[in-house]
Amino acid sequence: TEVIVKGGYIRVVQDIRGKYHSEGDFVMNRPLHGALNPTPVDESTDTYDSIDWLVKNIPETNGKVGILGISYDGFLPLMAVINPHPALKVSVPMNPMVDGWMGDDWFHNGAFRAQNLPYIYEQEATRKNDEKWWTDHFDDYDLYMEGSVGDIGRSHGLEQVGFWKQILAHPAYDSWWQEQAMDKILADQPLKVPLMLVHSLWDQEDIYGAPAVYKAIKAKDVNNDKVFLVLGPWHHGQEIGDGSSLGAIKFNSDSGLYFRENILAPFLAHFLKDDAPKLDVAPVNAFQTGTNEWERLRSWPSGCDSGCAPKTTPLYLNGNLKLSFSEPKRGDSAFDEYVSDPAKPVPYRARPSQPVGYTGRLTWPQWLVDDQREASGRPDVLAFTSEALKDPVKISGQPMANLVASTSGTDSDWVIKLIDVYPDEVAGDEEMGGYQLMVSADIFRGRYRESLETPKAITPDKPLLYRFALPTANHVFLPGHRIMVQVQSSWFPLYDRNPQTFVPSIFWAKPENYKKATQRVYHAPGQESFIDLPMVKE
Repeated sequence: TEVIVKGGYIRVVQDIRGKYHSEGDFVMNRPLHGALNPTPVDESTDTYDSIDWLVKNIPETNGKVGILGISYDGFLPLMAVINPHPALKVSVPMNPMVDGWMGDDWFHNGAFRAQNLPYIYEQEATRKNDEKWWTDHFDDYDLYMEGSVGDIGRSHGLEQVGFWKQILAHPAYDSWWQEQAMDKILADQPLKVPLMLVHSLWDQEDIYGAPAVYKAIKAKDVNNDKVFLVLGPWHHGQEIGDGSSLGAIKFNSDSGLYFRENILAPFLAHFLKDDAPKLDVAPVNAFQTGTNEWERLRSWPSGCDSGCAPKTTPLYLNGNLKLSFSEPKRGDSAFDEYVSDPAKPVPYRARPSQPVGYTGRLTWPQWLVDDQREASGRPDVLAFTSEALKDPVKISGQPMANLVASTSGTDSDWVIKLIDVYPDEVAGDEEMGGYQLMVSADIFRGRYRESLETPKAITPDKPLLYRFALPTANHVFLPGHRIMVQVQSSWFPLYDRNPQTFVPSIFWAKPENYKKATQRVYHAPGQESFIDLPMVKE
Protein backbone atom coordinates (compact mmCIF):
# COMPACT_ATOMS: atom_id res chain seq x y z
CA THR A 1 0.00 0.00 0.00
CA GLU A 2 2.78 2.48 0.88
CA VAL A 3 4.32 2.10 -2.60
CA ILE A 4 0.97 2.83 -4.22
CA VAL A 5 0.12 5.78 -1.98
CA LYS A 6 3.57 7.39 -2.12
CA GLY A 7 3.73 6.81 -5.85
CA GLY A 8 0.53 8.75 -6.42
CA TYR A 9 -1.28 5.86 -8.07
CA ILE A 10 -5.03 5.35 -8.17
CA ARG A 11 -5.69 2.21 -6.14
CA VAL A 12 -8.64 -0.02 -7.03
CA VAL A 13 -9.62 -3.00 -4.85
CA GLN A 14 -12.24 -5.37 -6.21
CA ASP A 15 -14.02 -8.40 -4.76
CA ILE A 16 -13.62 -11.53 -6.85
CA ARG A 17 -16.70 -12.90 -8.61
CA GLY A 18 -19.07 -14.45 -6.09
CA LYS A 19 -17.43 -13.10 -2.91
CA TYR A 20 -18.60 -10.32 -0.61
CA HIS A 21 -20.13 -7.53 -2.75
CA SER A 22 -19.41 -9.06 -6.17
CA GLU A 23 -22.24 -10.71 -8.04
CA GLY A 24 -22.17 -14.17 -9.60
CA ASP A 25 -21.03 -17.49 -8.18
CA PHE A 26 -17.65 -18.15 -6.60
CA VAL A 27 -15.55 -20.99 -8.00
CA MET A 28 -12.22 -21.73 -6.33
CA ASN A 29 -9.45 -20.87 -8.82
CA ARG A 30 -12.02 -20.66 -11.59
CA PRO A 31 -10.41 -22.25 -14.69
CA LEU A 32 -10.20 -20.52 -18.04
CA HIS A 33 -13.24 -20.74 -20.28
CA GLY A 34 -13.08 -24.14 -21.95
CA ALA A 35 -13.47 -27.81 -21.12
CA LEU A 36 -13.20 -27.24 -17.35
CA ASN A 37 -15.32 -24.08 -17.41
CA PRO A 38 -18.15 -24.03 -19.97
CA THR A 39 -19.36 -20.60 -18.82
CA PRO A 40 -18.32 -17.52 -20.85
CA VAL A 41 -16.51 -15.91 -17.89
CA ASP A 42 -13.27 -16.52 -16.04
CA GLU A 43 -10.80 -14.39 -14.08
CA SER A 44 -9.13 -13.29 -17.31
CA THR A 45 -12.35 -11.98 -18.84
CA ASP A 46 -13.43 -10.40 -15.55
CA THR A 47 -10.10 -8.56 -15.30
CA TYR A 48 -10.38 -7.38 -18.89
CA ASP A 49 -13.88 -6.02 -18.25
CA SER A 50 -12.80 -4.29 -15.04
CA ILE A 51 -9.84 -2.58 -16.71
CA ASP A 52 -12.00 -1.54 -19.64
CA TRP A 53 -14.51 0.12 -17.32
CA LEU A 54 -11.80 1.84 -15.26
CA VAL A 55 -9.93 3.46 -18.16
CA LYS A 56 -13.21 4.72 -19.62
CA ASN A 57 -14.76 6.02 -16.40
CA ILE A 58 -11.94 7.41 -14.23
CA PRO A 59 -10.89 10.76 -15.70
CA GLU A 60 -7.68 11.00 -13.64
CA THR A 61 -6.12 7.90 -15.21
CA ASN A 62 -3.32 8.09 -17.78
CA GLY A 63 -4.60 4.88 -19.35
CA LYS A 64 -1.85 2.66 -17.94
CA VAL A 65 -2.93 -0.11 -15.59
CA GLY A 66 -0.99 -2.49 -13.36
CA ILE A 67 -2.29 -5.43 -11.34
CA LEU A 68 -0.72 -6.98 -8.26
CA GLY A 69 -1.79 -9.32 -5.49
CA ILE A 70 -0.66 -12.01 -3.06
CA SER A 71 -1.59 -15.70 -2.83
CA TYR A 72 -5.07 -16.23 -4.32
CA ASP A 73 -4.85 -12.56 -5.30
CA GLY A 74 -1.47 -13.46 -6.85
CA PHE A 75 -3.20 -16.02 -9.07
CA LEU A 76 -5.32 -13.21 -10.54
CA PRO A 77 -2.41 -11.17 -12.03
CA LEU A 78 -1.38 -14.36 -13.86
CA MET A 79 -4.88 -14.80 -15.27
CA ALA A 80 -4.85 -11.13 -16.26
CA VAL A 81 -1.99 -11.58 -18.76
CA ILE A 82 -3.98 -14.12 -20.78
CA ASN A 83 -5.64 -12.18 -23.63
CA PRO A 84 -4.78 -8.99 -21.73
CA HIS A 85 -6.50 -5.64 -22.05
CA PRO A 86 -4.34 -3.21 -24.09
CA ALA A 87 -4.17 -0.86 -21.08
CA LEU A 88 -2.57 -3.52 -18.86
CA LYS A 89 1.10 -2.52 -18.77
CA VAL A 90 2.47 -4.59 -15.90
CA SER A 91 1.57 -7.55 -13.67
CA VAL A 92 3.03 -8.39 -10.25
CA PRO A 93 2.00 -11.85 -9.00
CA MET A 94 3.26 -12.28 -5.42
CA ASN A 95 3.33 -15.77 -3.91
CA PRO A 96 0.80 -16.88 -6.53
CA MET A 97 -1.25 -20.06 -6.48
CA VAL A 98 -0.05 -21.82 -9.64
CA ASP A 99 -0.37 -25.61 -9.41
CA GLY A 100 -2.45 -26.90 -6.53
CA TRP A 101 -1.27 -30.49 -6.92
CA MET A 102 2.44 -30.21 -7.55
CA GLY A 103 3.34 -27.94 -4.67
CA ASP A 104 1.02 -25.09 -3.76
CA ASP A 105 -2.04 -25.01 -1.50
CA TRP A 106 -3.78 -28.36 -1.86
CA PHE A 107 -1.19 -31.10 -2.46
CA HIS A 108 2.57 -31.51 -2.56
CA ASN A 109 3.59 -34.34 -4.89
CA GLY A 110 0.35 -36.16 -4.17
CA ALA A 111 0.24 -35.71 -0.38
CA PHE A 112 -2.84 -33.74 0.65
CA ARG A 113 -2.45 -30.70 2.92
CA ALA A 114 -5.06 -31.65 5.49
CA GLN A 115 -4.89 -28.44 7.51
CA ASN A 116 -6.33 -26.53 4.54
CA LEU A 117 -9.76 -28.11 5.06
CA PRO A 118 -10.92 -25.06 7.08
CA TYR A 119 -9.87 -22.69 4.27
CA ILE A 120 -11.87 -24.65 1.70
CA TYR A 121 -14.85 -24.72 4.04
CA GLU A 122 -14.82 -21.01 4.85
CA GLN A 123 -14.13 -19.82 1.30
CA GLU A 124 -16.97 -21.77 -0.28
CA ALA A 125 -19.58 -22.15 2.46
CA THR A 126 -20.83 -18.54 2.27
CA ARG A 127 -20.33 -15.43 0.16
CA LYS A 128 -18.97 -13.38 3.09
CA ASN A 129 -16.84 -16.09 4.77
CA ASP A 130 -18.99 -15.76 7.87
CA GLU A 131 -19.54 -19.51 8.36
CA LYS A 132 -16.47 -20.64 10.30
CA TRP A 133 -14.88 -24.07 10.63
CA TRP A 134 -15.36 -25.49 14.10
CA THR A 135 -13.44 -27.89 16.31
CA ASP A 136 -13.45 -28.85 19.98
CA HIS A 137 -9.73 -29.71 19.87
CA PHE A 138 -7.05 -27.29 21.02
CA ASP A 139 -4.44 -29.35 19.14
CA ASP A 140 -5.00 -29.95 15.41
CA TYR A 141 -2.92 -33.13 15.78
CA ASP A 142 -5.77 -34.66 17.77
CA LEU A 143 -8.42 -33.39 15.35
CA TYR A 144 -6.86 -34.99 12.27
CA MET A 145 -6.14 -38.26 14.10
CA GLU A 146 -9.88 -38.86 14.31
CA GLY A 147 -10.01 -40.51 10.89
CA SER A 148 -9.24 -40.13 7.22
CA VAL A 149 -9.44 -36.68 5.67
CA GLY A 150 -12.56 -37.76 3.82
CA ASP A 151 -14.24 -38.74 7.08
CA ILE A 152 -13.26 -35.47 8.77
CA GLY A 153 -14.54 -33.47 5.82
CA ARG A 154 -17.82 -35.39 5.86
CA SER A 155 -18.27 -34.73 9.59
CA HIS A 156 -18.15 -30.99 8.79
CA GLY A 157 -20.51 -31.16 5.82
CA LEU A 158 -17.74 -30.44 3.32
CA GLU A 159 -19.25 -32.73 0.71
CA GLN A 160 -21.77 -29.96 0.06
CA VAL A 161 -18.91 -27.77 -1.20
CA GLY A 162 -18.08 -27.90 -4.89
CA PHE A 163 -14.31 -27.60 -4.69
CA TRP A 164 -14.04 -30.32 -2.06
CA LYS A 165 -16.01 -32.65 -4.34
CA GLN A 166 -13.45 -31.98 -7.06
CA ILE A 167 -10.52 -32.73 -4.76
CA LEU A 168 -12.10 -36.01 -3.69
CA ALA A 169 -12.63 -36.92 -7.34
CA HIS A 170 -9.09 -36.02 -8.42
CA PRO A 171 -6.49 -37.28 -5.91
CA ALA A 172 -3.95 -37.92 -8.71
CA TYR A 173 -2.36 -35.47 -11.15
CA ASP A 174 -4.89 -36.02 -13.90
CA SER A 175 -6.03 -33.65 -16.66
CA TRP A 176 -8.26 -31.74 -14.23
CA TRP A 177 -5.17 -30.46 -12.41
CA GLN A 178 -2.83 -30.27 -15.37
CA GLU A 179 -5.16 -28.20 -17.54
CA GLN A 180 -5.49 -25.46 -14.93
CA ALA A 181 -1.82 -25.33 -13.86
CA MET A 182 -0.87 -21.72 -14.56
CA ASP A 183 2.76 -22.46 -15.46
CA LYS A 184 1.61 -24.88 -18.17
CA ILE A 185 -1.05 -22.45 -19.41
CA LEU A 186 1.32 -19.49 -19.59
CA ALA A 187 3.98 -21.57 -21.36
CA ASP A 188 1.56 -21.72 -24.32
CA GLN A 189 0.63 -18.02 -24.25
CA PRO A 190 2.40 -15.13 -25.99
CA LEU A 191 4.37 -12.89 -23.64
CA LYS A 192 2.70 -9.49 -23.98
CA VAL A 193 2.79 -7.94 -20.49
CA PRO A 194 5.90 -7.49 -18.30
CA LEU A 195 5.73 -9.50 -15.08
CA MET A 196 7.52 -9.35 -11.77
CA LEU A 197 7.18 -12.72 -10.05
CA VAL A 198 7.71 -12.40 -6.29
CA HIS A 199 8.65 -15.51 -4.33
CA SER A 200 9.21 -16.17 -0.63
CA LEU A 201 11.98 -18.68 0.07
CA TRP A 202 10.07 -19.92 3.15
CA ASP A 203 6.58 -19.68 1.69
CA GLN A 204 4.50 -22.01 3.86
CA GLU A 205 1.56 -21.94 1.43
CA ASP A 206 2.61 -21.44 -2.22
CA ILE A 207 6.27 -22.39 -2.43
CA TYR A 208 5.98 -23.93 -5.89
CA GLY A 209 4.29 -21.23 -7.92
CA ALA A 210 6.45 -18.23 -8.81
CA PRO A 211 9.67 -20.13 -9.71
CA ALA A 212 7.61 -22.58 -11.79
CA VAL A 213 6.07 -19.75 -13.83
CA TYR A 214 9.49 -18.14 -14.27
CA LYS A 215 10.90 -21.41 -15.59
CA ALA A 216 7.93 -21.88 -17.92
CA ILE A 217 7.99 -18.46 -19.59
CA LYS A 218 11.52 -17.06 -19.27
CA ALA A 219 12.65 -18.45 -22.64
CA LYS A 220 10.11 -16.16 -24.35
CA ASP A 221 11.82 -13.11 -22.86
CA VAL A 222 14.40 -12.80 -25.63
CA ASN A 223 15.46 -9.28 -24.63
CA ASN A 224 15.53 -10.06 -20.90
CA ASP A 225 13.19 -7.14 -20.17
CA LYS A 226 9.74 -8.66 -19.61
CA VAL A 227 10.10 -11.42 -16.99
CA PHE A 228 11.51 -10.41 -13.61
CA LEU A 229 11.96 -12.56 -10.51
CA VAL A 230 12.38 -11.61 -6.85
CA LEU A 231 13.41 -14.17 -4.23
CA GLY A 232 13.10 -12.91 -0.66
CA PRO A 233 13.73 -14.45 2.80
CA TRP A 234 10.08 -14.34 3.71
CA HIS A 235 7.05 -16.30 4.70
CA HIS A 236 3.95 -16.14 2.52
CA GLY A 237 3.21 -12.45 1.88
CA GLN A 238 5.89 -11.07 4.21
CA GLU A 239 7.28 -8.86 1.44
CA ILE A 240 4.61 -6.26 2.26
CA GLY A 241 5.50 -6.20 5.96
CA ASP A 242 8.55 -6.17 8.22
CA GLY A 243 11.23 -8.31 6.62
CA SER A 244 13.96 -7.96 9.23
CA SER A 245 13.46 -11.46 10.64
CA LEU A 246 11.43 -14.64 10.38
CA GLY A 247 10.93 -16.59 13.58
CA ALA A 248 14.37 -16.88 15.19
CA ILE A 249 16.21 -16.08 11.94
CA LYS A 250 17.48 -12.51 11.59
CA PHE A 251 18.39 -10.85 8.28
CA ASN A 252 20.38 -7.80 9.50
CA SER A 253 18.08 -5.40 7.62
CA ASP A 254 14.44 -4.95 6.64
CA SER A 255 14.39 -7.03 3.47
CA GLY A 256 10.70 -6.29 2.90
CA LEU A 257 11.26 -2.53 2.94
CA TYR A 258 14.26 -2.93 0.62
CA PHE A 259 12.10 -4.83 -1.85
CA ARG A 260 9.31 -2.28 -1.80
CA GLU A 261 11.54 0.81 -2.07
CA ASN A 262 14.33 -0.42 -4.34
CA ILE A 263 12.67 -3.05 -6.54
CA LEU A 264 8.88 -2.76 -6.62
CA ALA A 265 8.56 1.06 -6.60
CA PRO A 266 10.91 1.76 -9.54
CA PHE A 267 9.50 -1.22 -11.44
CA LEU A 268 5.92 0.08 -11.23
CA ALA A 269 7.00 3.64 -11.98
CA HIS A 270 8.84 2.61 -15.14
CA PHE A 271 5.84 0.89 -16.67
CA LEU A 272 2.97 2.99 -15.32
CA LYS A 273 4.12 6.60 -15.08
CA ASP A 274 4.43 9.04 -17.95
CA ASP A 275 8.03 10.13 -18.59
CA ALA A 276 9.26 7.46 -16.17
CA PRO A 277 13.02 7.08 -15.67
CA LYS A 278 14.97 4.24 -17.25
CA LEU A 279 14.51 0.98 -15.35
CA ASP A 280 17.39 0.09 -13.03
CA VAL A 281 16.02 -3.18 -11.66
CA ALA A 282 17.93 -6.39 -12.34
CA PRO A 283 16.06 -9.23 -14.09
CA VAL A 284 16.55 -11.27 -10.91
CA ASN A 285 16.89 -9.92 -7.38
CA ALA A 286 17.68 -12.76 -4.99
CA PHE A 287 18.28 -12.55 -1.26
CA GLN A 288 21.06 -14.92 -0.26
CA THR A 289 20.23 -16.51 3.07
CA GLY A 290 23.14 -17.42 5.30
CA THR A 291 25.07 -14.30 4.30
CA ASN A 292 21.99 -12.00 4.33
CA GLU A 293 22.89 -10.21 1.11
CA TRP A 294 20.88 -9.17 -1.94
CA GLU A 295 22.17 -10.31 -5.33
CA ARG A 296 21.43 -8.69 -8.70
CA LEU A 297 21.45 -11.40 -11.37
CA ARG A 298 20.75 -11.75 -15.08
CA SER A 299 18.87 -15.04 -14.76
CA TRP A 300 17.86 -17.79 -12.37
CA PRO A 301 19.31 -20.07 -11.27
CA SER A 302 22.64 -18.37 -11.79
CA GLY A 303 26.01 -20.03 -11.35
CA CYS A 304 28.15 -17.17 -12.65
CA ASP A 305 28.02 -13.51 -13.70
CA SER A 306 27.08 -14.42 -17.28
CA GLY A 307 24.10 -16.47 -16.11
CA CYS A 308 25.41 -20.02 -16.48
CA ALA A 309 23.57 -22.79 -14.65
CA PRO A 310 24.91 -23.96 -11.27
CA LYS A 311 26.84 -27.21 -11.27
CA THR A 312 24.89 -30.11 -9.81
CA THR A 313 26.88 -31.82 -7.07
CA PRO A 314 25.66 -34.96 -5.23
CA LEU A 315 25.66 -34.92 -1.44
CA TYR A 316 25.59 -38.56 -0.36
CA LEU A 317 23.90 -40.28 2.54
CA ASN A 318 26.45 -42.64 4.09
CA GLY A 319 26.64 -45.28 6.80
CA ASN A 320 26.62 -44.31 10.47
CA LEU A 321 24.22 -41.48 9.56
CA LYS A 322 27.00 -39.51 7.89
CA LEU A 323 26.56 -37.03 5.07
CA SER A 324 29.39 -36.47 2.63
CA PHE A 325 30.36 -35.39 -0.88
CA SER A 326 32.09 -38.80 -1.13
CA GLU A 327 30.22 -41.84 -2.44
CA PRO A 328 29.42 -44.72 -0.07
CA LYS A 329 32.13 -47.38 0.21
CA ARG A 330 31.81 -51.14 0.03
CA GLY A 331 31.85 -52.72 3.45
CA ASP A 332 29.91 -49.91 5.11
CA SER A 333 26.36 -50.55 6.29
CA ALA A 334 24.02 -50.77 3.29
CA PHE A 335 21.01 -49.08 4.86
CA ASP A 336 19.47 -47.45 7.91
CA GLU A 337 15.91 -48.14 8.95
CA TYR A 338 13.07 -46.90 11.12
CA VAL A 339 9.49 -47.87 11.85
CA SER A 340 6.78 -45.53 10.62
CA ASP A 341 3.57 -45.80 12.63
CA PRO A 342 0.43 -44.02 11.32
CA ALA A 343 -0.92 -44.17 14.88
CA LYS A 344 1.97 -41.91 15.94
CA PRO A 345 2.84 -39.75 12.92
CA VAL A 346 5.76 -37.31 13.07
CA PRO A 347 4.47 -33.80 13.93
CA TYR A 348 5.48 -31.22 11.36
CA ARG A 349 6.25 -28.87 14.25
CA ALA A 350 6.24 -28.95 18.04
CA ARG A 351 2.86 -29.70 19.53
CA PRO A 352 0.27 -28.44 20.11
CA SER A 353 -0.31 -28.15 16.35
CA GLN A 354 -1.85 -24.75 15.77
CA PRO A 355 -4.41 -24.20 13.02
CA VAL A 356 -3.43 -22.37 9.85
CA GLY A 357 -3.83 -18.63 10.36
CA TYR A 358 -2.25 -15.23 10.92
CA THR A 359 -4.09 -13.83 13.92
CA GLY A 360 -3.33 -13.58 17.62
CA ARG A 361 -1.10 -16.28 19.05
CA LEU A 362 -0.76 -18.21 15.78
CA THR A 363 2.78 -18.75 14.49
CA TRP A 364 1.81 -20.57 11.29
CA PRO A 365 3.79 -18.13 9.06
CA GLN A 366 7.14 -19.12 10.59
CA TRP A 367 6.90 -22.90 10.78
CA LEU A 368 9.31 -23.52 7.89
CA VAL A 369 12.12 -21.98 9.96
CA ASP A 370 11.28 -23.87 13.18
CA ASP A 371 14.24 -25.57 14.88
CA GLN A 372 14.31 -29.13 13.49
CA ARG A 373 15.88 -30.61 16.63
CA GLU A 374 12.28 -31.41 17.51
CA ALA A 375 12.41 -34.10 14.81
CA SER A 376 16.07 -35.13 14.62
CA GLY A 377 15.97 -36.93 17.96
CA ARG A 378 12.96 -39.14 17.12
CA PRO A 379 13.41 -42.87 16.40
CA ASP A 380 11.17 -42.56 13.30
CA VAL A 381 13.38 -39.88 11.70
CA LEU A 382 16.81 -40.51 10.19
CA ALA A 383 19.21 -37.57 10.46
CA PHE A 384 22.35 -37.75 8.28
CA THR A 385 24.93 -35.10 9.22
CA SER A 386 28.13 -33.82 7.62
CA GLU A 387 31.34 -32.82 9.34
CA ALA A 388 31.74 -29.14 10.12
CA LEU A 389 32.35 -27.26 6.89
CA LYS A 390 35.77 -25.74 6.26
CA ASP A 391 34.60 -23.68 3.30
CA PRO A 392 31.24 -22.10 2.43
CA VAL A 393 28.81 -24.16 0.36
CA LYS A 394 26.48 -22.04 -1.77
CA ILE A 395 23.40 -23.43 -3.50
CA SER A 396 21.15 -21.58 -5.95
CA GLY A 397 18.17 -23.40 -7.43
CA GLN A 398 16.23 -26.55 -6.65
CA PRO A 399 17.95 -29.40 -4.80
CA MET A 400 16.92 -32.77 -6.22
CA ALA A 401 16.26 -35.69 -3.89
CA ASN A 402 17.44 -39.10 -5.11
CA LEU A 403 16.26 -41.52 -2.45
CA VAL A 404 16.72 -45.28 -2.72
CA ALA A 405 14.34 -46.73 -0.16
CA SER A 406 12.09 -49.66 0.64
CA THR A 407 9.01 -50.14 2.76
CA SER A 408 7.46 -53.26 4.23
CA GLY A 409 4.08 -51.78 3.29
CA THR A 410 2.49 -51.21 -0.12
CA ASP A 411 2.36 -47.41 0.01
CA SER A 412 4.53 -44.82 1.71
CA ASP A 413 5.30 -41.13 2.03
CA TRP A 414 8.86 -39.83 1.98
CA VAL A 415 9.81 -36.49 3.51
CA ILE A 416 13.24 -35.04 2.73
CA LYS A 417 14.62 -32.01 4.58
CA LEU A 418 17.85 -30.17 3.74
CA ILE A 419 19.00 -28.46 6.94
CA ASP A 420 21.68 -25.96 7.98
CA VAL A 421 23.01 -26.98 11.42
CA TYR A 422 24.49 -24.01 13.28
CA PRO A 423 27.63 -24.39 15.44
CA ASP A 424 27.04 -25.18 19.10
CA GLU A 425 28.10 -21.64 19.92
CA VAL A 426 27.11 -18.65 17.78
CA ALA A 427 28.95 -15.43 18.58
CA GLY A 428 26.58 -12.68 19.66
CA ASP A 429 23.49 -14.91 19.49
CA GLU A 430 23.75 -17.73 22.00
CA GLU A 431 20.13 -18.81 21.44
CA MET A 432 21.05 -19.94 17.92
CA GLY A 433 23.63 -22.44 19.17
CA GLY A 434 23.00 -25.80 17.47
CA TYR A 435 19.92 -24.51 15.64
CA GLN A 436 18.70 -26.72 12.80
CA LEU A 437 17.32 -24.49 10.04
CA MET A 438 15.35 -26.05 7.22
CA VAL A 439 16.64 -24.64 3.93
CA SER A 440 14.50 -26.75 1.59
CA ALA A 441 12.11 -29.62 2.25
CA ASP A 442 9.19 -31.48 0.71
CA ILE A 443 7.11 -34.64 0.71
CA PHE A 444 6.47 -37.27 -1.97
CA ARG A 445 3.64 -39.83 -1.98
CA GLY A 446 5.15 -43.16 -2.99
CA ARG A 447 2.18 -44.45 -5.00
CA TYR A 448 3.10 -41.88 -7.66
CA ARG A 449 6.70 -43.04 -8.12
CA GLU A 450 6.06 -44.42 -11.62
CA SER A 451 3.32 -42.01 -12.70
CA LEU A 452 1.81 -38.89 -11.16
CA GLU A 453 -1.41 -39.63 -13.02
CA THR A 454 -1.83 -43.32 -12.15
CA PRO A 455 -1.15 -44.51 -8.59
CA LYS A 456 0.36 -47.94 -8.14
CA ALA A 457 1.04 -50.13 -5.12
CA ILE A 458 4.66 -50.37 -4.00
CA THR A 459 6.34 -53.77 -4.00
CA PRO A 460 7.13 -54.49 -0.33
CA ASP A 461 10.75 -54.64 0.81
CA LYS A 462 12.13 -53.74 -2.62
CA PRO A 463 14.66 -50.89 -2.85
CA LEU A 464 13.29 -48.33 -5.31
CA LEU A 465 14.44 -44.91 -6.48
CA TYR A 466 12.30 -41.91 -5.53
CA ARG A 467 13.43 -38.78 -7.36
CA PHE A 468 11.75 -35.43 -6.75
CA ALA A 469 12.64 -31.75 -6.62
CA LEU A 470 12.81 -29.77 -3.40
CA PRO A 471 11.78 -26.10 -3.26
CA THR A 472 13.98 -23.30 -4.58
CA ALA A 473 16.81 -22.19 -2.29
CA ASN A 474 19.46 -19.47 -2.40
CA HIS A 475 21.59 -20.25 0.62
CA VAL A 476 25.15 -20.34 1.88
CA PHE A 477 26.12 -22.98 4.45
CA LEU A 478 28.87 -21.11 6.29
CA PRO A 479 32.19 -22.49 7.58
CA GLY A 480 31.73 -24.13 10.96
CA HIS A 481 28.15 -25.11 10.10
CA ARG A 482 27.13 -28.65 9.19
CA ILE A 483 24.68 -29.89 6.59
CA MET A 484 21.96 -32.33 7.62
CA VAL A 485 19.42 -34.36 5.65
CA GLN A 486 16.44 -35.72 7.55
CA VAL A 487 14.28 -38.54 6.17
CA GLN A 488 10.87 -39.46 7.60
CA SER A 489 7.52 -40.83 6.42
CA SER A 490 4.94 -38.44 7.88
CA TRP A 491 4.60 -34.68 8.34
CA PHE A 492 1.41 -34.44 10.32
CA PRO A 493 -1.16 -32.93 10.49
CA LEU A 494 -0.16 -30.51 7.73
CA TYR A 495 -0.22 -33.52 5.41
CA ASP A 496 -2.70 -36.35 5.76
CA ARG A 497 -1.49 -39.73 6.99
CA ASN A 498 -0.52 -42.37 4.48
CA PRO A 499 -2.07 -45.66 5.70
CA GLN A 500 1.02 -47.48 4.33
CA THR A 501 -1.21 -50.05 2.69
CA PHE A 502 -2.33 -49.31 -0.85
CA VAL A 503 -5.99 -48.29 -1.07
CA PRO A 504 -7.79 -46.78 -4.08
CA SER A 505 -8.17 -43.40 -2.36
CA ILE A 506 -6.35 -42.37 0.81
CA PHE A 507 -9.16 -39.88 1.40
CA TRP A 508 -11.35 -42.86 2.38
CA ALA A 509 -8.82 -45.11 4.13
CA LYS A 510 -10.41 -47.24 6.85
CA PRO A 511 -8.97 -47.69 10.37
CA GLU A 512 -7.80 -51.21 9.53
CA ASN A 513 -5.79 -49.89 6.54
CA TYR A 514 -3.40 -47.90 8.75
CA LYS A 515 -0.43 -50.15 9.56
CA LYS A 516 3.13 -49.82 10.79
CA ALA A 517 5.87 -50.23 8.22
CA THR A 518 9.62 -50.71 8.35
CA GLN A 519 11.31 -48.12 6.16
CA ARG A 520 14.85 -48.61 4.88
CA VAL A 521 17.01 -45.89 3.34
CA TYR A 522 19.87 -47.33 1.27
CA HIS A 523 23.37 -45.92 0.93
CA ALA A 524 25.55 -48.57 -0.69
CA PRO A 525 27.48 -48.70 -3.97
CA GLY A 526 24.86 -49.14 -6.69
CA GLN A 527 22.12 -48.06 -4.29
CA GLU A 528 23.26 -44.54 -3.46
CA SER A 529 20.86 -42.06 -1.91
CA PHE A 530 21.88 -38.44 -2.39
CA ILE A 531 20.73 -34.87 -2.78
CA ASP A 532 21.80 -33.17 -6.01
CA LEU A 533 22.81 -29.70 -4.85
CA PRO A 534 22.77 -26.79 -7.35
CA MET A 535 26.16 -25.57 -6.15
CA VAL A 536 27.73 -22.24 -7.04
CA LYS A 537 31.44 -21.56 -6.71
CA GLU A 538 32.11 -18.34 -4.81
